Amino acid sequence: MGLFLIGELGVRGGEEAFHAGPAYDRFRLTLEPGERMEAVGPLHYRQEVGETRGWGFPPLVVWEKNTGADTSELDILYPLLTYDRFGTETRWQLFQLLNFSGNQSFDGSDKRRFSLFPFYLQQRSANPTNNYTAVIPFYGHLQNRLFRDEVHFFLMPLYVQSRKGEMVTDNYLYPFFHLRHGPGLTGWQFWPVVGAEHKSVTQRTNHWDEVEEIPGHEKFFAAWPFFVKDRTGIGTTNEQRSLLVAPLFSSEHSPLRDSVGFPWPLGYRRTEDREKEYREWDAPWPFVVFARGKGKQTDRVWPIFSRSKTPEVETDFYAWPFYKSGKVHAAPYDRNYWRLMFFLYADLTEKNTDTLEVLHRRIAWPLFVSRKEYDGRRRVQVLALLEPFLPTSRSVERDLSPLWSVWRSEVNPATHASSQSLLWNLYRHESSPGVKKSSLLFGLFQYQTGPEGRQTRLFYIPVGGHGKAAGGAPGGSPGTAAPASQ
Repeated sequence: MGLFLIGELGVRGGEEAFHAGPAYDRFRLTLEPGERMEAVGPLHYRQEVGETRGWGFPPLVVWEKNTGADTSELDILYPLLTYDRFGTETRWQLFQLLNFSGNQSFDGSDKRRFSLFPFYLQQRSANPTNNYTAVIPFYGHLQNRLFRDEVHFFLMPLYVQSRKGEMVTDNYLYPFFHLRHGPGLTGWQFWPVVGAEHKSVTQRTNHWDEVEEIPGHEKFFAAWPFFVKDRTGIGTTNEQRSLLVAPLFSSEHSPLRDSVGFPWPLGYRRTEDREKEYREWDAPWPFVVFARGKGKQTDRVWPIFSRSKTPEVETDFYAWPFYKSGKVHAAPYDRNYWRLMFFLYADLTEKNTDTLEVLHRRIAWPLFVSRKEYDGRRRVQVLALLEPFLPTSRSVERDLSPLWSVWRSEVNPATHASSQSLLWNLYRHESSPGVKKSSLLFGLFQYQTGPEGRQTRLFYIPVGGHGKAAGGAPGGSPGTAAPASQ
C-alpha cells in the first residue's frame, strides 16, 4: 500500500520529477530526449523517447513500440519468447524452436511461415508457387531454406533433391550417393569411395544485360580424404590445380599462388603468393608460421606468441589466450582492440579518420562496462554479467542489464547533462546547465539548486524557504542565495 501511494503521488506530481528510489523514481533521460519511470528497483519501468514508448517488468516481460518506424517488440523471459514487427513483417519465436513469421513480398503476396524446428516447416502465400510444407524426415518441399533455392525430400536421408541456381543435386542415402546436373555440369559420387564432377565454361546474362563467362572445373576424389584432385577457374587467367595425397603431401598451383606441404595436414608447408606479394613457411601449420613480404609479415609460435601484419590488419597475442590485440586500417575506419582471457577484460576503440569521431568501449567481466559513443555520450555500468559476451545486444541492455546494474553513470556533452544512480536510485544525482538535483534513501532526503535557489526536502516535506540565486541569474553560484521569499 505504501508503494502504491508513493506511485500515485509521483503520477499526480505533473511534469515535476518525483524521487523515491528504489521504490519509485521518475526522471528525464540523460543520453536521449525523453522520460523514464522506475519502480520496485529494477523490476518495473516505463519509458518514452521521441516516437518510442515502452514498459517492462524485467526479466519477465518487456514491450516497446516506435510509431515513426512502425516497429514493435515484445520479449517474454528473453531469450525464451520474443515477438518482433517491422511494418508488415512479423516474427514470433519460442527458444528458436517454435517460429511464426509473416511478411509481404515484392510481388505483393503475403508470406506466412511456421516452423517447429527441426520437425515441421511450412509457408503459405497468396501466390501458390510460394507455398511449401515439410514434415522432417518423412516428406516435404522447401524454398529458400537450408542455403538452397529449393529442396525436395522423401524419407530423408533416403532421397533428397536440392537446387541452387541452375545446379540440381539428387541425393540417395544422403550424403553417400548423389547425381548432379546443370548447364554444362555433370557429376556423381559414392562418398567416401569415389566421386567426379565436370563443368565446362558457360555463359549467362547478368542483371545489367551483360554476357559474362562462368568458369569451369574438374573435381575427382577416391577414398576421401586420402586422394583429392581439383582443377578450378578453367577459362580464367588464374586456373588453379590442387592435389591431396594424404597423409603424404598436398599441393596447390596457379599463376598467382603456389603452395606445397608434407606431410598433410600437420607438417611443413611453403607458400608463395604472387598476388599479395609474400612468402610463408609453416612447420606445422597453424602452430608455427613465418611469413615475409609486402603483403604479409608474420611470426607465430602458438601458444607462446604471434605477430602478424598485412596492409590493413594487424594481430598479436602473447601466452594465448591471456593477451590478444588487433588493429584494422580501412579508411575512413580505424579499429583497435586488446583483451585479456577472452572476455575477462576488453578494450575497443573505433575511429572515423575523416570526422575524427571516436567510439571507445571497455568491459571487465563481471565488474563493469564503459562506453563512449561517436557523438561523445558516455555511460558506465557496474556490474556487467552478460554484456562482455553480447556487447552490442540491445535486448540484453534493455531486458536484463537493469537487474544487476547497481551503479549507472551517464554524460551527454551535447546538452551538458549528467546523472548517477546507485542501487536502483537509492541515491540519484542529476546535473544540467544551471540545475543540480540529488535524492537519497527513497527520496527521504532531496536537495536541488537552480535559478530559483536551493531547495531541500526531508521526508518529502520542504524545509526552509526557496532561496533565489544572487542577482536572480540562472548561472548564479549554487552556494549563494537571496533571502527566502515571504
